[in-house]
Amino acid sequence: MGPQVVRIWRTGLDESRSPEYEDFARSISLPMFRRHVGFLSVLFAGNGAERMVITFWSDRAAAAALDVSADYQATVQAIEATGFLRPPQRVELLDVHGSWTEPPGRYRG
Repeated sequence: MGPQVVRIWRTGLDESRSPEYEDFARSISLPMFRRHVGFLSVLFAGNGAERMVITFWSDRAAAAALDVSADYQATVQAIEATGFLRPPQRVELLDVHGSWTEPPGRYRG
């Protein structure tokens, strides 16, 4: 098993449909990710018309398996059919070299 991997998917969004996107992320994307072996966690983030889905995977094989799974492909087709995504879209895979989390309430500066 190799190092953990972070997968970053970036997309544009029709800002007027942001609530629909957020609902899709919670009700469709999150459960889909949870069904995949090697999935560790997800962050949904964004500003304005830009959105990111940052997923953490046990290794590159698990992240690669996502892209070819029927479950993921059906989710991609469903989100594309909504019409609220805008270009550009891209995916990055990065090895995780370390992570740090501060306890709640601690200064993070």
